[in-house]
Amino acid sequence: MSLAKSSRRSRSGNSLFKPLGSRLGQVGAILLASLVLVCLVMFGYVTLIVMPNLPSLDSLVDYRPKMPLRVYTADEVLIGEFGEERRDFIPIAQMPEVMKKALLAIEDDRFYEHGGVDYIGVLRAGLANLRSSRSQGASTITMQVARTFFLSRQKTYARKLHEIVLAYEIERKLSKDQILELYMNQIYLGERAYGFGSAARVYFGKPVQELTVAEAAMLAGLPKAPASANPIVNPTRAKQRQQYILKRMRELGYISEAQYAKSAQEKLLLRGDRRRFTTHAEYAAELVRQYMVAQYKDDVYTHGYNVYTTLSFAEQTAAYDAVRRGVIEYDRRHGYRGPEGFIDLPRNADDRAQAISEILLKHPDSDELQSAVVVSATAKLVRAELLSGEDVEVSGDGLRFAARALSGKGQNKIRPGAVIRVVRDAKKKWWISQLPEVSAAMVALNAQDGAIRAMVGGFDFTLNQFDHVNQAWRQPGSTIKPFIYSAALEKGFSPGTLINDAPLTLNSGDSGGQSWDPQNDDGQYEGPISMRTGLKKSKNLVSIRILQSISPAYAQQYLAKFGFEQDKHPANLTMTLGTGSVTAMQVASGYAVFANGGYQVKPFIIQKVVNNRGQVLIDSQPAKAGDEATRVLDARNAFIMDSMMRDVVNGGTGFAASQKLGRRDLAGKTGTTNDSIDGWFAGYGGDIVAVSWMGFDKPRSLGGREFGGTVALPMWIEYMRTALKGKPPVQRAVPDGVVQIDGDWIYQEYANGNAVRSVDVEDTRSFWERLFGSRPQVPGQGPAPGPAPAPIPRPIPSGEDMTYRGGS
Repeated sequence: MSLAKSSRRSRSGNSLFKPLGSRLGQVGAILLASLVLVCLVMFGYVTLIVMPNLPSLDSLVDYRPKMPLRVYTADEVLIGEFGEERRDFIPIAQMPEVMKKALLAIEDDRFYEHGGVDYIGVLRAGLANLRSSRSQGASTITMQVARTFFLSRQKTYARKLHEIVLAYEIERKLSKDQILELYMNQIYLGERAYGFGSAARVYFGKPVQELTVAEAAMLAGLPKAPASANPIVNPTRAKQRQQYILKRMRELGYISEAQYAKSAQEKLLLRGDRRRFTTHAEYAAELVRQYMVAQYKDDVYTHGYNVYTTLSFAEQTAAYDAVRRGVIEYDRRHGYRGPEGFIDLPRNADDRAQAISEILLKHPDSDELQSAVVVSATAKLVRAELLSGEDVEVSGDGLRFAARALSGKGQNKIRPGAVIRVVRDAKKKWWISQLPEVSAAMVALNAQDGAIRAMVGGFDFTLNQFDHVNQAWRQPGSTIKPFIYSAALEKGFSPGTLINDAPLTLNSGDSGGQSWDPQNDDGQYEGPISMRTGLKKSKNLVSIRILQSISPAYAQQYLAKFGFEQDKHPANLTMTLGTGSVTAMQVASGYAVFANGGYQVKPFIIQKVVNNRGQVLIDSQPAKAGDEATRVLDARNAFIMDSMMRDVVNGGTGFAASQKLGRRDLAGKTGTTNDSIDGWFAGYGGDIVAVSWMGFDKPRSLGGREFGGTVALPMWIEYMRTALKGKPPVQRAVPDGVVQIDGDWIYQEYANGNAVRSVDVEDTRSFWERLFGSRPQVPGQGPAPGPAPAPIPRPIPSGEDMTYRGGS
């Protein structure tokens, strides 16, 4: 009986389990069928839709990355880079092992093991996504290559399926090293840097091969959020990711415990975009960019052209430093103008920091002149905050320049909220400064072939892109006088010709306007003096009488020999005082004719252009001095003018140059226009011609006590100190066809009485001298080697003004 009951209960229990098992089986069958169906659908989708529409992998097999236009000095220092993408292509064989391991540690440590898709990684990411609301990717490096080159970043299942199929195709076509090479050169890493080669240079200022473990880990963390979490934009987030990568490298055995400990504590020195180039040559680089765009259109920004200029790194740096120093020293002589602006400082710390940041972004730094907002100010101490958040304190001598703005009243008083400029000296002491208003420029070239050695078009390219070397048409002042004197030599004048330095009244036809009573700037007149002395002392009345004698029309035509534009110079007597218009580049080219013995060389800046395959597209072969086809001036003329301009530097208005540089082979001329609107110095030493200029963009006086010798000559001297270093003095050989009379040079054909002996001077020669003339001395046969070198002038006492003001 009990057995029967037990049997019935067993049958009843089995009957209960059978429906449940049946149901589970049915569910399993449905799931399996669904899975099969999904697989069939996916297979069909891949076969019918994805595979036929896969992009060609030719762009990967024949990889041609976008490469920017790069501009270099002659000694291969980078001075300019133009293009949307900064990229240095680094073959995988040259990519350092530490950089590859840092990247694999964070992006795909099983890269060399999987076939394009890491299913273990997919499973790990899937589980992580179930536990977190934030999705975690499982893309391998191969999948990222597929996405970077061919797909969008939109997160959809269709895009992911395309990515997976493409990854397998890429793995089938390319080796692992080829795939890694593509990734490491193509990936965006912030700050317009593409690829790790470029990122190393942009962030750390060094080749990728020189990165430390800590630096490599920092760069390896950039692909995840290159724009928002790079070390320049967000150093905190970048540091956190770097530390995580270092731990991963240690866990994977890529670095030792000692390496990890050292790298985790290493302080990274970021360069940032402002210090991307080791010298300032922005105006020159822009000149090159304009030429390349004209030649190759917009391809220049993506095809990886490399342009090698004629610039010397050392000389370019010297010219830039000279211009900056000259402008700042001039600016300090003329006093502090007051803060650049003001803001109201909020009381809330966060609001205050935001307000300071916003105003300082509108007042960008100018190299060493950093903008800052004053947070407190007294006559003895100023506290200010930089854009970086750094607090600075200025006291003692550092306040002297702006003392009146601290103690005075009114709108220009330095007070909390004022935007000022500060500069830190070599001893780390802070000083109040200001952003100069005056402009300046310098250009230097090789007189033998016209190669530009240095070019500074202004004080700061970021603040003012106007190129004062090539674009600014300014009055040349007395720098034009040597060309007028040179013209006179062809008309029978000589350095010994006596010219009356006396007042003169001219009618409107001579001046091109009203009647004119020209004067020497210093108001002093010396009577009859030699043409040599007239140039040495920059005597206006001497120059006017010379031009009056040879005629303005002849001189105007003569200027074209030196590359000047005739129609830019008035055909009247004011021409000799520099009332025409020239560019600094024209002046340099003109003086090169005197420096090289009479040959016209055309200034050029591009030496070589190379494409991204190393093919030379342009290789400049300029005409050089010595080629008689380029001769525009008699060698005798160039020799005599050189001797006269050496006197200007050795004892005239340019005396400071020979005194400070300790050389007697320098030649040149100062120039100051009417009311001191422009200040110039143009000259040369050996084969190096340099021209410096200073003036305001909206013309106004530089000041009653400012001249070419005070504003332009100091810049020229500082540049030449570097340019002439180690170069021996140059002594010119006497050319055929010149002789000496009374100790000075003259063309041989004018030596027997045909020369212009004087202008507006009573002839005091004896009857026999007028009849037979002076006896010429042929070089090498007479006792006088002439011209006798000028005696070394006495030292200038402090405060004594040695600048000749006759249009000096």
